[in-house]
Amino acid sequence: MTNPIPVARLTAFCQSALRAIGADDATVRDCTASILHGSLHGVDSHGVRLLPHYIKALEGGRLNKAPVLRFTQTRPGSGMLHGDNAQGAVPTYAAVDHACALAREAGIGAVGITHSSHFGPAGAYSLRAAQRGMMALVTCNSDSFVRLHDGAERFHGTNPLSIACAAPENPWLLDMATSAVPYNRVELYRSTGTTLPDGVASDSAGADTTDPQIAEMLAPLGGAFGFKGAALGGVAELLSAVMTGSGLSPDLASMAGPDFSTPRGLGAFVIVLDPDAFAGADLVRAGITRYLALLRASPARPGSRVMAPGDREWTEAARRRADGITLDPVTAQAFDELSERLGLPLLADPGM
Repeated sequence: MTNPIPVARLTAFCQSALRAIGADDATVRDCTASILHGSLHGVDSHGVRLLPHYIKALEGGRLNKAPVLRFTQTRPGSGMLHGDNAQGAVPTYAAVDHACALAREAGIGAVGITHSSHFGPAGAYSLRAAQRGMMALVTCNSDSFVRLHDGAERFHGTNPLSIACAAPENPWLLDMATSAVPYNRVELYRSTGTTLPDGVASDSAGADTTDPQIAEMLAPLGGAFGFKGAALGGVAELLSAVMTGSGLSPDLASMAGPDFSTPRGLGAFVIVLDPDAFAGADLVRAGITRYLALLRASPARPGSRVMAPGDREWTEAARRRADGITLDPVTAQAFDELSERLGLPLLADPGM
């Protein structure tokens, strides 16, 4: 593992690397914001370790370096956004912006996204809506890597769900894969030599394994009750693929390649609710405040702490803002290679 790198310097490196390979300003801004959200909040599987992958896809032509997004409002509270094969953060942040605007007018804003790509941490997008006083749900599908409950082949993608609700301090924030762990967690464990937990991954025959080197598919969330996780993966599939007319997980090209020139055509979906259209912002704020107070005051088991969704992330973000972000060995090596190839010192002064 590297020594911790200050957040500002890591941000500057990501921006400079994307700019150096010809990405436009929106891609530089949004891709960096999404992966820094992951690394800052302790979601390292979807943090800056994705930068080399995104650069490979941008250089290979899978991702459009200068996309032109096209939004069509279909009803007072709904619309569709064509992502023009952008890096996934670009259309997803844009969809959140459109959904918030629709919700201000109609009470609810729902935006389907087409012609998109891997968007990184789903929580980055629901959080943006919550920071504007809204409640939001964000989801996407991806290429098959998760077996069904009692299944022995890949079917769903990791198909994340994120829900955020504005609160007086930090929002209530859920960000979860519908698989037992994200695929990028397996790759992170391969990099760090860490053994997988029991029951989260399977080998090529569908048998459970804790060895990340031979993990060929993931289990759905829920262990013995994995049918629930498989169904939640289906919720993401219905919204992201079926409702948008995009490809189902089994239809999508692998994120890992080897083809990095052909767009993958992922779908995604954003739903935003304006509290003023329901009980009203003041009453909703009072309700979430009381809910969080009761939750955090609930008795914990010995040696444990009761937390609301997002509490771990806020604590980790405060620590990393102060202490910096550590790169895993594979990511550190990939950053060194980018640094040399693009002539960008990783520890350069971000003010230069």
